[in-house]
Amino acid sequence: MLAKQIDKPFLLWGPRDDCPAEDGMRSRDTQCGLFATSKILRRVGAPFTYIINSPVDSAVFERGFKDFLAVASAVRSFSGARVGQISTRPGDFWTVICNEGELLERFNVQVVPTTLVDITLAVEKLVASPDAALKSDVEAIRKTITLRDMDDKQFLSLIALKRALLDWVEEARLDAIAIQCWSALQQSLGIMPCFADSELTGMGIPVVCETDVHGALTALLVQGATLGRTPILFSDLTIRHPENENSELLWHCGPFPQKLAVDDAKRYVSGHYILPTGEPGVCEWQIKGGDITIARFDGDHGEYSLLMGHTRGVEGPGNRGTYVWVEVDNWPRWEQRIIYGPYIHHVAGAHGKLAYILHEACRYLGVSPDPVNPNEEDISAYWRGEDL
Repeated sequence: MLAKQIDKPFLLWGPRDDCPAEDGMRSRDTQCGLFATSKILRRVGAPFTYIINSPVDSAVFERGFKDFLAVASAVRSFSGARVGQISTRPGDFWTVICNEGELLERFNVQVVPTTLVDITLAVEKLVASPDAALKSDVEAIRKTITLRDMDDKQFLSLIALKRALLDWVEEARLDAIAIQCWSALQQSLGIMPCFADSELTGMGIPVVCETDVHGALTALLVQGATLGRTPILFSDLTIRHPENENSELLWHCGPFPQKLAVDDAKRYVSGHYILPTGEPGVCEWQIKGGDITIARFDGDHGEYSLLMGHTRGVEGPGNRGTYVWVEVDNWPRWEQRIIYGPYIHHVAGAHGKLAYILHEACRYLGVSPDPVNPNEEDISAYWRGEDL
């Protein structure tokens, strides 16, 4: 009953019993109690995570306990999140339509709106009279990147945008931002916001493109699953590798954080190479490979699910923008799942194998887990510790 009232992630575990005494007496029957407790938790509707009955000094318990902390972190990051929404979605992006009322009713997620006018006025005020902190930030960042097709005033506006967003995050107590990154912003400020988005995301405040509120929630879930050890990347699923049938390009104009860039990468902030007006502010660098989990929280018709799976960075052709090529176990299966699911071309990712954590977090969120690789049985076996 207490677990039900507290309504937080609940861990159920008991130690392996010792050997019966010579006279046949037992000191305890832990499994008996575990079976009884799980039934009552189910009866009162209190979801729980279970670690297989194991010694407290076992690898099964140690990993299970640490993973449970990551599950709790992911749930906390999502439940009751406050997502700042800057302006409306781009007109043609029906893909990012969301039900704000339903998000509030089901997940206590609050969408906090503001207008581009408010953001523009804040940036213009900072540019007109930059303080010492803003000047210092400009100088520090200039040492880490190379500017192309961008003058000093445009760069100052870009860093002022970063500052304005940070001020809004603090004032409105936001966890993430979904921004209409084109095309009204270019008309009002003459810049792309990508680098500012990248900087905030690197600080643990995900800023996602094209006013994708579901994308922002995915980013928070994934970031929570890492326990904040690494920033997320917010990506388009774009094209398949020209030679590797199971490889896909994760790309976006420039929101991947500098912290994720390959160590020897040249880092440019440049003019947009796709939009005809070419406003500056997009980032251009390749990010590190290794294990990368990608996910997508989405829904329609009142049903929500979380796509998730493990990928690994591989070599591939160079690209403009921020990017990494990843390989999966079976891309056609992934593609089919995305097509038939309630998903779109946007995913959030983070380095590491996080599907086990995300799948378990769904238990507490009322969201249907939708794992591609590892599959349901693989994930169940992982939580049983069968690979240890």
